[in-house]
Amino acid sequence: MIPASLSPGPATTVDGMTSHDLPGGRYRVGDLDLTRVGYGAMQLAGPGVFGPPKDHDAAIAVLREAVELGINHIDTSDFYGPHVTNHLIREALAPYPDDLHIVTKVGARRDEQGGWPPARTPDELRAQVHDNLRNLGLDALDVVNLRLGGVEGPEPGSLAPQFEALAELQQQGLIRHLGLSTVTAEQLAEARSIAPVVCVQNLYNIARREDDALVDLTAQQGIAYVPYFPLGGFSPLQSDALESVAKQLDATPMTVALAWLLQRSPNILLIPGTSSVAHLRENVASAGLELPEDAIAELDAIGG
Repeated sequence: MIPASLSPGPATTVDGMTSHDLPGGRYRVGDLDLTRVGYGAMQLAGPGVFGPPKDHDAAIAVLREAVELGINHIDTSDFYGPHVTNHLIREALAPYPDDLHIVTKVGARRDEQGGWPPARTPDELRAQVHDNLRNLGLDALDVVNLRLGGVEGPEPGSLAPQFEALAELQQQGLIRHLGLSTVTAEQLAEARSIAPVVCVQNLYNIARREDDALVDLTAQQGIAYVPYFPLGGFSPLQSDALESVAKQLDATPMTVALAWLLQRSPNILLIPGTSSVAHLRENVASAGLELPEDAIAELDAIGG
């Protein structure tokens, strides 16, 4: 049941579903019980995830609606905007409910043209952690993901100096749990030799299945797997098979894609993003779709 701190009034109804019935249940991430249906705040920033939102009040409304629906897992980063989404989260939700957990990431910055150059020296990472703390108005961050690689996938190489710097901040009490983003299985193993890893955030969706083995590995290790671009990101998913299954189930393709991820593995947590309250409610409700076995078999073949 969603704690009272996340349900200040009567349970919100979304297509007959109340906040107490949030699809997928919860998954243990360290000592945090995160709702498997979370919210990704990236789209709250302006075009290209740069600058302020088109509609400030709408952005605030989306964040508050997410909490009212029972979502207790919000994904962000101080380089979204930059600083924009963290400022919005603080304005909309502080003082934060006890059961609300904010996951952020470090390892990049924004240049004046809106680019995403890496920023991964130990000193840069320490500065980014302090930026997140200040802009979110927190004394400690629930989860910090170290982002490596590029948007399209991991890059080989040791992460020891970077992860050791974050582990030191964890020991100082500024970070509760550590995660990774855009990494290989080998980098995950190296990180786990330094400090516990509670989640991995990589590119994965029904059509991009390069991480199938890593999804299974993290499930075996009790590590959450959080796909970014679960609906295709800047290039929305396109698949005749997906369209066909959606039509058979009288659902939208995006509904089916989210449901497939939830049923793919119990350690998968979703963070679809939107700047629309209506779309947010649709994402939450649609993630409760139960896919029959024949539909799953047809969908599994998309990324094969």
